[in-house]
Amino acid sequence: MRTRRNFMKHAGVISMGFMGLHHHAFGMMKPSGKAGYGPLYKDVDNILELPKGFTYKIISRKGTKMTDGFLVPGAADGMATFKENGKVIIVRNHELSPGDLEQSPYGENKELLSKIDKDLIYDFGRGKKIGVGGTSNLVFNEKKMEVEREFLSLTGTYRNCAGGPTPWGTWITCEETTARADNFLEKDHGYNFEVKASSTMGVQQPMPLKAMGRFSHEAVAVDPKTGIVYQTEDDSEGLIYRFIPEKYGDMTKGKLQVLAIKDKPSFDTRNWKKLNTEPFPLNKAWAVEWLDIDDIESPESDINHRGFENGAARFARGEGMWYGSGEIYFACTNGGKENNGQIFKYIPSKHEAEAGEDKEPGTLELFIESHDSKLMQFADNLTIAPWGDVVVAEDKSDPRLVGITPEGEMYHIAKNIGYKSEFAGVCFSPSGDTLFVNIQSPGLTLAIQGPWGKGRNSL
Repeated sequence: MRTRRNFMKHAGVISMGFMGLHHHAFGMMKPSGKAGYGPLYKDVDNILELPKGFTYKIISRKGTKMTDGFLVPGAADGMATFKENGKVIIVRNHELSPGDLEQSPYGENKELLSKIDKDLIYDFGRGKKIGVGGTSNLVFNEKKMEVEREFLSLTGTYRNCAGGPTPWGTWITCEETTARADNFLEKDHGYNFEVKASSTMGVQQPMPLKAMGRFSHEAVAVDPKTGIVYQTEDDSEGLIYRFIPEKYGDMTKGKLQVLAIKDKPSFDTRNWKKLNTEPFPLNKAWAVEWLDIDDIESPESDINHRGFENGAARFARGEGMWYGSGEIYFACTNGGKENNGQIFKYIPSKHEAEAGEDKEPGTLELFIESHDSKLMQFADNLTIAPWGDVVVAEDKSDPRLVGITPEGEMYHIAKNIGYKSEFAGVCFSPSGDTLFVNIQSPGLTLAIQGPWGKGRNSL
């Protein structure tokens, strides 16, 4: 357990919700469980309920002018943090569809479009539906709790939902779509793109990582030992994929495979009542095998159906995914008997992707299946805290941040009471002192501080 750190204290500060001011909680709400940091308290500005001793700050807002002159894009989604020269670099997704100029970095009337080289826009949309999805980078001073620089880092992609950090200091951003080139789109979509987690301003040249497959990507997690990238698929009939690069850290060449339950081909893990299928029980480790999949460009956008027919396991909308300490957790938004969501845990084999893998396979466990929406509903993005708890962002109109201990106890960290919009992009700073999260519709990025680690389970 980490020791308590010296967090910023702001006694008696009250604000009207403007960016740059801190907010505090008052008025006790009902406790969210035995584990955790205690009950949530009402917020004077009616935005975010937090436990006692925690504060939040809005550090970025949709439509604000960034350091590079562009506007902060809307629909903030997946994020990760990185260290650079004592600062925190945040790479943030924007889940925007082509032509959504109102939330674009260029302005509703394209007034800032001339500031960018057209070749840096992945899909110009024939000038009719310009691609406006992508990523932005923030340089955050954690001691001052201030953003020092904010700029566009990738643009022209489509519905950049989640992704994942790599051990070599980049962010893989994922397109949640299988849209094909048509009268408006110039290119096929449904790819991953790699973004440098850099403080140097500038839009990076977009390059689709086609070897990782074309499907409705959601999130990725990279095993730092092997460089293997695990991937979720946001589809009600989705699969779990792994990409084995030919060279560590190079996502341009490699093999794509799909997860199957050993000796149980085409197993359905969703546990939906209406299916009347064999249940996938809680807390049982199932041996897995990885099957090769061909035609990964999937011109018919059917890679998940072909994989299932060939023996791959089926999942209910794979969402957030994160590498912990030798294990990978991932969420399925509406899996389970009550459709409240599931959290799975995959432990890679000691011989992952080697010949000895068959003798000692990796294992898959259904770690959490929520039967009570009051505890967790519609698990989406997730991360793993420095002390080992899973932290989940809910995708609902009144979402919470849900903590889950390694023993499976659930507790609530925060509740969005200000906007009918999902939480997204939950992640900790490298120090573990700050939790970052987005409220998607209003396009807000928040930084939360408090007695992390030390406070949990010390009630």
